[in-house]
Amino acid sequence: MIRCLVVDDEPLALDILEDYISKVPFLTLVKTTTSAIEGLSLVQNDAIDLVFLDVQMPELTGIQFLKIINGKCDVILTTAYSQYALDGYDLDVVDYLLKPIAFDRFYKAAQKVLQSSGNTNSSAPEVLSVQKNHDFIFVKTEHKIQKIYLDDILYIEGLKDYISIFTRSERIITLQNMKKMEESLPSKSFIRVHKSYIIALGKIESIERSRIQIGEKIIPIGDTYREYFFKQIENKNIG
Repeated sequence: MIRCLVVDDEPLALDILEDYISKVPFLTLVKTTTSAIEGLSLVQNDAIDLVFLDVQMPELTGIQFLKIINGKCDVILTTAYSQYALDGYDLDVVDYLLKPIAFDRFYKAAQKVLQSSGNTNSSAPEVLSVQKNHDFIFVKTEHKIQKIYLDDILYIEGLKDYISIFTRSERIITLQNMKKMEESLPSKSFIRVHKSYIIALGKIESIERSRIQIGEKIIPIGDTYREYFFKQIENKNIG
């Protein structure tokens, strides 16, 4: 588990990063603070593995903060000003996040820290139990194991090492890759139609050229998957 500190003089930025950290299973939040001085004290007491650090702050700039801690923990810079990126990388930060920060970009930065710590195998959640004759799966998400009924799944979207499972009522994020998820789902009900998408066949509302509509979502059909997909559609007499 990677112990995190968020240092930013904007309360809204603290709230956003606190929410993002809560969604990543291998991160745990120690504290958020608007005081760079308080943040320094926590780092110097060996209580922190990773700091999400704003650059422009009244007491101490992020660059000054970096120089003081001198590599004592990992740092990801967060700022609205792209001109600070070069200074940050010169000081060997893990990554640089430009505000407003999207969750997928945040996750990618956090994953860099996980990989550098050498804990990718032990920390990465996975699909815990999936059998094709069952009507549900269990996945690890945030700090819990969640049960998902297969009939509730509309589609699954993949990005790098995590996936989003979209159901009738919510979006569930879990560390996993698309290949393992595809292998875990019953092929009679789910099909991969793109490198980034697995869909529930029964939830298709319409197909137009190389696009599938499920609810309000338009999903592309990738060239690699097109022939197999349309064969499955013909076999099910959909159309």
